[in-house]
Amino acid sequence: MNSLSAGEGAALDILIVGAGPAGLTAAMYLARYRRRVRVVHDGRSRALWVPRSRNIPGFPDGIVGADLLMRMTEHAVRYGAEIVEGCVVEIARDEDGALFRARLDSGATIDARGLILATGVDTNLAQLDSGDHNAAVQSGVLRYCPICDGFEHSDERIAVLGSDVHGAAEAMFLRQYSSDVTLIPKWQVALTEAQRRELAASGVDVLEGRVLRLEATEDAMLVAIEGEAAPRRFDTVYPALGSTPRSELAAMLGPLTDPNGCIPFSAFSDGLLPGVYAAGDVVEGLDQISVATGQGAMAATRLHNWLREQDGHVMADQN
Repeated sequence: MNSLSAGEGAALDILIVGAGPAGLTAAMYLARYRRRVRVVHDGRSRALWVPRSRNIPGFPDGIVGADLLMRMTEHAVRYGAEIVEGCVVEIARDEDGALFRARLDSGATIDARGLILATGVDTNLAQLDSGDHNAAVQSGVLRYCPICDGFEHSDERIAVLGSDVHGAAEAMFLRQYSSDVTLIPKWQVALTEAQRRELAASGVDVLEGRVLRLEATEDAMLVAIEGEAAPRRFDTVYPALGSTPRSELAAMLGPLTDPNGCIPFSAFSDGLLPGVYAAGDVVEGLDQISVATGQGAMAATRLHNWLREQDGHVMADQN
């Protein structure tokens, strides 16, 4: 591992990077464990642009993503967590190997005994030729999570934008909600004949023409296809273009990710290194708010207990 120069101020018990559902849950738990914990975030949690989520337990009428994060922030702060905005650009062990030292883009450094990475992912967004992207998401004509909101589009005319098996799988998943689901390629359909037969058997249509234009209106997405005189109208479009884990900080600590930058699923329970855990969407698995909160609670508790072990505050033999 690399080392950074001396940090500023007394060392924290735990530094959390990221203030989405995972990071804020971990902060609340750790504050209630009486830990000195600070959350540093860059204001880019994907939950901020969730128009309304209706599959979070306890919110049957749904909750706006920004409102949920505001509530979670207030909850963590009430018990003593410190939450600040900033961008962590580098992280390593200090010279003695006893602490983790984070450097922010401001030049400030933070020392902590333990670390939780809840940095999330960057979603690969659809590029609209007409209409505002955020407005399209808010109105529901553009969606990114069929697990989150497929139910709300039951019996509508749905399109999935994606050329490969990932797009095909998403289209088949949405077929449970509507009998009118179409898979549209970005350029050309990269599917085997067997995969095409699976889609046909499921009742998913596959368009062969290349997408020329995406136009969002207040109540529909218009998709112009090469070779077709008029654009097709869909009630909603799901881009299945994948996402990129924000795992750069984990990679700075060692070979902790796979070649695609994914952090292993066990990172919230078994940890990545002694004193290092990860939680939320940056961890391989199901990207859901409820999953992220559970992983945040687990990572916080495991890290708290690890610190107790370092301090000799556990029974030597609990068998």
